[in-house]
Amino acid sequence: MEALIPVINKLQDVFNTVGADIIQLPQIVVVGTQSSGKSSVLESLVGRDILPRGTGIVTRRPLILQLVHIDPEDRRKTNEENGIDGEEWGKFLHTKNKIYTDFEEIRHEIEAETERISGNNKGISDEPIHLKIFSPHVVNLTLVDLPGITKVPVGDQPKDIEMQIKELIIKYISNPNSIILAVTAANTDMATSEALKVARDVDPDGRRTLAVVTKLDLMDAGTDAMDILMGRVIPVKLGIIGVVNRSQLDINQRKSVADAIRDEYAFLQKKYPSLTNRNGTKYLARTLNRLLMHHIRDCLPELKTRINVLAAQYQSLLNSYGEPVDDESSMLLQLITKFAAEYCHTIEGTAKYIETAELCGGARICYIFHETFGRTLESVDPLGGLTTIDVLTAIRNATGPRPALFVPEVSFELLVKRQVKRLEEPSLRCVELVHEEMQRIIQHCSNYSTQELLRFPKLHDAIVEVVTALLRKRLPVTNEMVHNLVAIELAYINTKHPDFADACGLMNNNIEEQRRNRMRDLPTAVPRDKGGSQSASASEQTDSGMGNWRGMLKKGEEFTASDRAAAQYPPPGMPQKGHAVNLLDVPVPVSRKLSSREQRDCEVIERLIKSYFLIVRKNIQDSVPKAVMHFLVNHVKDSLQSELVGQLYKTTLLVDLLTESEDMAQRRNEAADMLKALQKASQVIAEIRETHMW
Repeated sequence: MEALIPVINKLQDVFNTVGADIIQLPQIVVVGTQSSGKSSVLESLVGRDILPRGTGIVTRRPLILQLVHIDPEDRRKTNEENGIDGEEWGKFLHTKNKIYTDFEEIRHEIEAETERISGNNKGISDEPIHLKIFSPHVVNLTLVDLPGITKVPVGDQPKDIEMQIKELIIKYISNPNSIILAVTAANTDMATSEALKVARDVDPDGRRTLAVVTKLDLMDAGTDAMDILMGRVIPVKLGIIGVVNRSQLDINQRKSVADAIRDEYAFLQKKYPSLTNRNGTKYLARTLNRLLMHHIRDCLPELKTRINVLAAQYQSLLNSYGEPVDDESSMLLQLITKFAAEYCHTIEGTAKYIETAELCGGARICYIFHETFGRTLESVDPLGGLTTIDVLTAIRNATGPRPALFVPEVSFELLVKRQVKRLEEPSLRCVELVHEEMQRIIQHCSNYSTQELLRFPKLHDAIVEVVTALLRKRLPVTNEMVHNLVAIELAYINTKHPDFADACGLMNNNIEEQRRNRMRDLPTAVPRDKGGSQSASASEQTDSGMGNWRGMLKKGEEFTASDRAAAQYPPPGMPQKGHAVNLLDVPVPVSRKLSSREQRDCEVIERLIKSYFLIVRKNIQDSVPKAVMHFLVNHVKDSLQSELVGQLYKTTLLVDLLTESEDMAQRRNEAADMLKALQKASQVIAEIRETHMW
């Protein structure tokens, strides 16, 4: 069991070498208010005066104090190796291998190091000072001395000094592997102890809190600390231990710690004879040593698991940084090949790193083809932007000066081309979306698939530039092909298309059926006699021979009065007698009720347009994705490797492209050092497990 504390000291040394605080090691954290006697308790445990003294805040940085018990053989060996003469010495982490045998010099170094980081304005810092004391008179302990809790800022102290100190204390005592040593003066009210209050905040069950009552000799006359030490005032699970500190006069008179411990024992024998064996500095040291050993034993399994997890993480991190470049030519070719392969794998859906947050690569391209592009085409109305008047106007324009007996085919071609042309814009937008996604794949590969590229920012930028240029070069080619697909449909309106012929046949049947229905609804003709028929026929021949002008006059005589009134006042726009006629004044078509003939013609054209438009839309929906895949996606996949090699694999570019980022080498070294520390820590724990068989 006694060997467990040196194990923690070894682990502390291991992690101190890399300046890391990623492992929360078991340690004893000393907490108390200013002038509660914290420093005296620590010096009593060390047996030497090592801590700065004064008024106000003296401890302004955490002091991690490791006490290492050494036997005579170890002491002799160390003295010979380092050329020193003494049974006790100290070492600071920040001064590397320098050994201090003068404890007065140790105190001065603590003061100097405190001012170096925290300044001389009584401010505090959370950066710790690491000190190891080697002595045959100490027990193995790891202690943390923190600034004393204060309420009111003094001098140049920050206004929030109380909050800063509390946050620093909470940071250390929140460590579940720590033991809290709550120091309270006996001449204060135990119920208002700030140290116990802050300890209870993070350790409500009190499983890792030990109370120390200082200044037992300074209590008012007629009072004692019996109830406090027995736990009747404030019970503490790990116990309450009373100690007697050196007074300021004793310190000024250079009273040794050893003499103070003897006087403390005499005081306890006189004042608390029944509690002497459970109080005092020596009992406190033994208790702390025992508690720390048991705490370490309980923490080691979880500590080992934590170290193994971190080792795996840092191994992965180190792998991502890669090894230093030895063969630049081979490395460049390897990175180019890997990027090209990962780019193609991302398109094909066989990439090692599958994105789970959103679609990417080939999956997004598929979505663009069949969801985005498909839905957009389906939302295009075959007759969108085309009114009945537009259709009627096209029919009339296509007939020229002659009235048409049938619907002119030219009007159908004119209007259907206009509608088919509307498919070009969404088709080109489909090309643009696929191009954007292939651009995004570059960043995806850089972030997830080929992290080695992050080591070489210039190579990364060069690859991005080459791929971007390749995509940019293929974009107009693909756009031209898609444009031609629409142009092909416009070039020849295939009215013999099987689907279109079926639609026309069905339409003709409907029209014929409607014509028969109309004929059926006409009134039956009245039969006439032959004479009447002949005279009527002769009359018609006469009228026909006279040019029908008599008939027209006859009809003119039958005008009603209202007709004559209308003739006297012609409608606006009609030429009046005595006025010039503008033959270029063509009436603009307005909404009006169409005749049955016009209605039928418009319906025929609209149905034909819709039928043919759906055929073309189906063709475009099928051919555009194929064109994009062939001219853009597959072409880039097939030529990416050769394009990258041709542009980048050049002797003149090797050194420049494979220049690492400024901090990459430093990060690789830090990760390597941390991995070594974790592996060494794991080895230390494994050794102690084998030794103690747990």
